[in-house]
Amino acid sequence: MELCVALDLPTKEENLALIEKIKDYDVWLKVGLRTYIRDGESFLQAIKQINPDFKIFLDLKLYDIPNTMADAAESIMGLGVDMFNVHASAGRRAMTTVMQRLEKYENRPIVLAVTALTSFSEEEFHAVYESSISQKADQFAKDAMQSGLDGVVCSAFESASIKNITNEDFMTLTPGIRPFGEDAGDQKRVADVNFAKNALVDFIVVGRPIYQAKKPAEVIAKILAQI
Repeated sequence: MELCVALDLPTKEENLALIEKIKDYDVWLKVGLRTYIRDGESFLQAIKQINPDFKIFLDLKLYDIPNTMADAAESIMGLGVDMFNVHASAGRRAMTTVMQRLEKYENRPIVLAVTALTSFSEEEFHAVYESSISQKADQFAKDAMQSGLDGVVCSAFESASIKNITNEDFMTLTPGIRPFGEDAGDQKRVADVNFAKNALVDFIVVGRPIYQAKKPAEVIAKILAQI
């Protein structure tokens, strides 16, 4: 299991200050929608300047018509990130088109598909998809695997089932991890590190418990010790 730190602070300067504090740790950094729209490619370059060994997860959740998603995926190849995601709701044809477009690249990033956002409650999810979260997450995972993707984004509660219906090498990345019982915030389906380990999660994403801490490096050290 690997730790991915969410860079969700209000400004570029605050995110960079956080990265400086944790630059000696072997972790992934997640750059989300707000941060990338605000700070762009130069922010990704700034991360590598602080520590070129940091691995970057670009969390944009691509969701559009197949060709547009493939165009965007190919553009992402030029950014030097190590992982990005698309939305499984776009369908198998879209995901397959993305992966076919990336075939020509020798060292493509890891590509994951978002199943059910961890902010969804069961009732909210059913209102949109007319299915339970667990059933739809399993279906989306099968679609993603058959489309050639490397894994999915899901909550820790769906990870074990997804591993069971795909294979142990099919990756799961889980947001909504609260390592020490912190407040869930706007997340609905949260879990701790031990639960994620037992669910065979490959990547855990931790945001607020790290970047809101007075000493974020100490929090990371504690999480890595649990991992």
